[in-house]
Parts: sequence; C-alpha cells; structure tokens
Amino acid sequence: MKKLLVMAAMVLSSVGAFAQYSAGDITIQPKIGMNIASVGGDVDGDYKAGLAVGAEAEYHVSPLIGVSAGLLYSQQGYKLSEDHVDFKWKPAYLNIPILANFYVANGLALKAGVQPGFMVAKDDAEEVNTFDFSIPVGISYEYMNICLDARYNIGCTKVWKEVDGCNSVFQITLGYKFKL
Repeated sequence: MKKLLVMAAMVLSSVGAFAQYSAGDITIQPKIGMNIASVGGDVDGDYKAGLAVGAEAEYHVSPLIGVSAGLLYSQQGYKLSEDHVDFKWKPAYLNIPILANFYVANGLALKAGVQPGFMVAKDDAEEVNTFDFSIPVGISYEYMNICLDARYNIGCTKVWKEVDGCNSVFQITLGYKFKL
C-alpha cells in the first residue's frame, strides 16, 4: 500500500511538468480542416467530406485546465447512393464549441463540452431544424504552437422536424496558437 501511495504521489507531482501555460494565460487559435459528416437515425446516410474553418480562444484556469470557446464554419450533411442515383445533402453551420481542455501530457489535451450550432446554408428550408446541439469530445496535440485537433461531435437534436436523425461529425483541424 505504501508503494502505491508513493507511486501515485510521483505521478501527480510530475503532471505539473507537462504544463505549457500558466493560470490566466489566454490563447487565440485560427484553424482549418475537414469534417467527415453523416446523419444517423432513420436516414442512415453515408459519410461525406466538408470544410471546417474558424478560430477558438482559450483561457487557462490552471496550467492543466483550460476553457475554450470558438466560432467554426462547418460543412456537414450526408450522401446516398441508391438505384444509380447519387444524392448529397450539404448544409453548413456556424458552430460555437465551448470546451473544457484537460492537459494530460506535454502538448496533449483531452477535450469535452457542448456545441450549439446554427444552420446558415440549407437545401429544404421548411422541413429542417436550423438549430443544432451536439456534444464534442476529442483530443489535441500541440507542438511549437501548431495544434492538431481531432473531435467527434455527437448530435443531440433532430436535423429534420418530421424525421429522426442527428448529425454525426468527425472533425480534424490544424491550427496555430497565439498567446496574448
């Protein structure tokens, strides 16, 4: 038992060595990348690629915890191929990810939070819900201010008013962090 306590103390004390930021630091990160999106539920569409571009700001509560908020333009939707007919639904959203970032190793962060989104480009105006809510979970790695971020956005709201189906989006972006 004593060895276990000593090992736990060593691990916890070494976590501080991973910190890149101090409490109170603020960073801005422009980013660009791609989405692999679909709609699940009754639709069961295939995944399609789309653009993700925007910026996020992060406030470092401590060297190991940060809170970020951003604005991302996100092309989502799905595609279907049935009876030799290809169909793509290509809505675009302005998403506002609000995340807690937990720095678990040098440059490595685990992320989770909430993301309201507002549809800005749509195909069928009356049948579609223009508000989307999702739960993003992900991981990022930062090296020399260059940040690679991978997230999965779990859709919580129905895309259409009369059909069950939520957005399902895997997003990977590359950004550059500026410390203010």
